[in-house]
Amino acid sequence: MKFSIITIFPSIFDSFKKEALIARAVKKRLIMFDIRNLRDYTSDAHKTVDGRPYGGGVGMVMLVEPIKKAITALRGKKSRVIVFSAKGKKFNQAIARQWSKYDQLILICGRYEGIDERVIKHIADEEISIGDYVLFGGEVPAMVVVEAVSRMIPGTVGKQKSIEDESFSELKGIDKAEASGLLEYPHYTRPEKIVISGKNRKVPKVLLTGDHKKIESWRRKQSYSLTKKRRPDLLK
Repeated sequence: MKFSIITIFPSIFDSFKKEALIARAVKKRLIMFDIRNLRDYTSDAHKTVDGRPYGGGVGMVMLVEPIKKAITALRGKKSRVIVFSAKGKKFNQAIARQWSKYDQLILICGRYEGIDERVIKHIADEEISIGDYVLFGGEVPAMVVVEAVSRMIPGTVGKQKSIEDESFSELKGIDKAEASGLLEYPHYTRPEKIVISGKNRKVPKVLLTGDHKKIESWRRKQSYSLTKKRRPDLLK
């Protein structure tokens, strides 16, 4: 998988791609990065990437032409072009899994007031948001997508089972009609008992039994309960 990232701040990704499991995946050639500075695709002496919005308004809007040139230079055969925007479709685990099937993701990191709508409608394949909030730009969302998608690629995570059991993965739980894409169950480790806020906090007894069927049942119930309490929308 190649992650081609278009940004006006390429150095933001310098450390990101050299750390932890991402770096390991790069070393194993499971993923690769192609970070492009959008200013390299401009045609004026000032390397301008933005302009004032038609119709007036605050802020500046990123220009179509540099982005168009960059996409033309980067796009491969089996690729997906993504624009990050607060008004885009909500990114989730299902999308991450779907995107992991592509050979290349081209991630356009916007800045300023936004990107010319013609990029979104006529150049990009999808407009994506990572949450109901506004950020300075698309670089952080790009990192989120890279991590989420990379984890879906076989070999990037040591134990594939750990991916299957995580939040938003497809699980068969208490009610098979509803328990799909649940939040992940709680985790515990040593010590078995610890005092917190003056009270003895213990690991649930079922996790100490060694009975894997009971443990699996407990975890599914916990996943269902947490999802019902915190994200009931997922049960729909």
